[in-house]
Amino acid sequence: MVTNSTSRDTSTDSASQTGSSLQEKPRSHYWIFIGIGVLVIFCLGLALRLYDLTDQPVDFHPTRQLRGAIIARGIYYQMSPSADPETRQQAISFIKSTGKYEPSILEWIVASTYRLIGEEHLWIARLYTTLFWIIGGVALFGLALRMTNYALAEEDVPSKRVITYGSVVLVLAYYFVLPFGVQASRSFQPDPGMVMWILLSMYTLYRWSENREWKWALLTGLFAGIAILTKAVSIYIVAGAAVAVVLYTRGFKRSWRDPQVWSMAVLMISPAAIFYLGKGARTSEYLSGWTFSLSHLLLQPAFYMRWLNFVQDLMGLTVLLLAFTGVLISKPRNRALLIGLWVGYVLYGLFLPYQMYTHNYYHLQLIPIISISLLPMVGLILTRIVQQSKVWQALFGVVILVGVGYLSWIAILPQYAQDHRQEPAYWGEIASHLPEDGKIMALTQDYGFRLMYYGWRKVTLWPNRAEKKLMKLRGSDKDFEEFFNKRTDGKNYFMITSFNQFDDQPALKQYLYDNYPILAEGEGYLIFDMRTSPQ
Repeated sequence: MVTNSTSRDTSTDSASQTGSSLQEKPRSHYWIFIGIGVLVIFCLGLALRLYDLTDQPVDFHPTRQLRGAIIARGIYYQMSPSADPETRQQAISFIKSTGKYEPSILEWIVASTYRLIGEEHLWIARLYTTLFWIIGGVALFGLALRMTNYALAEEDVPSKRVITYGSVVLVLAYYFVLPFGVQASRSFQPDPGMVMWILLSMYTLYRWSENREWKWALLTGLFAGIAILTKAVSIYIVAGAAVAVVLYTRGFKRSWRDPQVWSMAVLMISPAAIFYLGKGARTSEYLSGWTFSLSHLLLQPAFYMRWLNFVQDLMGLTVLLLAFTGVLISKPRNRALLIGLWVGYVLYGLFLPYQMYTHNYYHLQLIPIISISLLPMVGLILTRIVQQSKVWQALFGVVILVGVGYLSWIAILPQYAQDHRQEPAYWGEIASHLPEDGKIMALTQDYGFRLMYYGWRKVTLWPNRAEKKLMKLRGSDKDFEEFFNKRTDGKNYFMITSFNQFDDQPALKQYLYDNYPILAEGEGYLIFDMRTSPQ
C-alpha cells in the first residue's frame, strides 16, 4: 500500500525550513569564517571565469564556441540593416552552415548585446555564461542548505549550523573551482545556461516536495521546461529527478490524480515539444545518427570502462566514490532527489553512448549532481572536525585552502599558458590566399569554423580522424578511392590546414601528392589543384 510521504515526513518537513530546527547558535567567529567562506567562493568562481576574458574562444572545444560566434554574428548582422548588404547576406548565410541543434537563445542574447553597444566582441558571451554559472551557484547554495538542514534536523550533534554552512561552502567550492567546470562554464555554448536552469528547477522541486505549494510546482515546470528547451539532453536529468521526487512525495496513485504534478509535466515538456516537433525530420535524424546507429556500443564492456575512466578524469575518482556513498547515506527525501538525478544521468549516457567518452562538455551537468551528492560525506567529516581542538581545525582549514588554491591554478593554467589573440590575423591571412574561381574541399580545423569566422570563407569539409572513426562505428566505412571521388566531385581545390590530421590519413596524403599538383603552399596551409584529372 502506497502511503503519502507528506504525513510520513510531518516531523521533518517543518524542520527542513532553513534554520528552524537549529537551536544552537555557533560562536561568532564561526559565523565570520562561514560568511567570508561563502563570499570568497563566489568571488573566486567569478574571477576564475573572467581571467583572460578577451582572448579568442578557441581554448575549449573551439568547434562549439565558434559555432556560437558565427550564429551570433549572423543574427547581429540580421539586426543591422545598415550593414553592407553583401557582408550582411554572407554572415546570415553562414548560420545555415552550422547546423540547428537547439534554439539559438544564448546567441540571440549575445547578438542583441552587440546591437546595443554597436560592436561585436566575443568576450560578451563569456560574461553571460559566467553569469549563468553564478546564478546556478546561488540555486545550488539554497538547495544544499535546505538538504543539509533537513538531514541534520533530527541529529544530536554539536554546532549544527557550523556543519550545515560549512558543508555548503565546501560543495560550492567543488562546483566553482573544479578545473573542468571552470573551462567549460565560461565557453560560448548553451551548456552553462542549461545547468543554471537545471539547478533552479531542482531547488523549486525540492521546495515543492516540502510543502506542495502551487507556486513551486509552476516554477519547477517552467524552469525545467526552459532547461530542456535550452538543450534537449537535459530532459534525462530533470525528468529523472522530477519522477523520483514526485513518487517520494505523493506516491504512485496520488501522483496520477495530482493537478500540480500534471501542471509540472505540461510546463516541462511543452516548450521543447513545440520547437523540436517543428523540426520534423531533423529530430529523427539525430536519434538515428547518435542513438540507434551506435546502440551496439551498449553491448561492449569496454564502453562502460571508457565512460567511467573519462568521467573520473574530469571529476576525480575519489570525489565520485564519495558522491556515490553520499547517496547511500542520505536522508529519504534527499536520497530520492539524488537517485533521480543519477538515474537520469545514466539514461542520458545510454542514449548518447559515443559522446560519453569523447565529448567532455556533455558531462557538465554532472558537476552540480556530484556537488549535492557530496553533502552527507562532507557533513560527516565536519562533524568530526568541530569536535577536535582548534589546532586540528586550523590544520583542516589549511588543507582546504591548499586544495582550493591548487585547483584554481590548474583551472586557469590553459589560459595562462596560451595566447590565442593571433587567430583572427592568422586565418585572415590564409583566407587571402584561397582561390576565388572554384569550390574548395578542405581538411581543416574545427569543421571549417575558424576559417569561416575569422577569414569569412566557407569550404566543403573532408572528414577528420574522429569522423572517420565514427563512420566505421556506424558501419559506413567505404573504399578510399570510391569515397574520395564521390566526396570531391565538383571541387576545384583541396586545401590542408590541419597537418596532424593529414598525417593521420596516409591514404589521402599519398593520393593527393600522387595525382594533383600543388597550387600554393605557405605557413599553415597547402592547396592542391584539382581542376585536372588525376595524374
